[in-house]
Amino acid sequence: MNLRAAIAQIDCTVGDLRENVDRHLEFINRAIRQKAKLILFPELSLTGYTLRDLAWEVAIDPLRNPLLRKLLRKSNQISIACGCVENGENHAMYNSALFLEDGRIRHTHRKLYLPTYGMFEEGRYFSRGRSLRSFDSKHGRFGMLICEDVWHMSVPYALTMDGAEALLCLTASPTRIAGDKEGLATAQVNHEHHRTYARLLGTYFLFSNRVGFEDGVNFWGGSSVTDPSGESLTVAKTFEEDLLIAELSSENVRRARRLSRHVLDEDPALLLRALQRIVEMREQRG
Repeated sequence: MNLRAAIAQIDCTVGDLRENVDRHLEFINRAIRQKAKLILFPELSLTGYTLRDLAWEVAIDPLRNPLLRKLLRKSNQISIACGCVENGENHAMYNSALFLEDGRIRHTHRKLYLPTYGMFEEGRYFSRGRSLRSFDSKHGRFGMLICEDVWHMSVPYALTMDGAEALLCLTASPTRIAGDKEGLATAQVNHEHHRTYARLLGTYFLFSNRVGFEDGVNFWGGSSVTDPSGESLTVAKTFEEDLLIAELSSENVRRARRLSRHVLDEDPALLLRALQRIVEMREQRG
């Protein structure tokens, strides 16, 4: 892995696939002009987030949708990670992340953990993803996560154990103001997560969060790239569209993992045995 990556922090129009594709193309062309080879968009970037029953209308079969073909053609110039509502088997719908490269869909990640608490109601409309794996790109090996997936330690851990040198996180994180603190509490917590994962797993963490308003909800932005030592390479503006550029290198991953052997010394088989024991014990308890 040795590439220039772009993070597209964009606003999205709810339910307007055509307009959102055009917005993607605008940022893709900007990234290409800056010689980026990969661009990461936010969660549900092609549809907007607060969809509710509108999800039925914007759900697509990515292989057949004519608007997506515009992005597939562009993926011959730059690899693209974007978010959509995906039609699935048995008429299920998924909050999915697509990785487009060389004119085809190289990988799809379906969101594993659907928040259905507080203001969130994803579980009412989407089905859970049931597969978790890293994938090979012409630029290196990556793992993709969608928003709530990051709050489950097992997801970035498993992707790293599966060989990922960079984690690509698509997010639609709403604003929560800390009453007695300066700044945004949500931004602080999220960036702490990213630095921790990057440092412990010796991996790059690329985070694309959206901006704008939907149904009275504001999204704060603050997209970022964190290097394998846990240092923030670049952070986007708050509440404004932005385009970040960062250089990624396998050499920095190699250096981080050799200096701090957390990943090299990790024992997945030990963890598997422990988890099997825990599951069996819980089943016995009913």
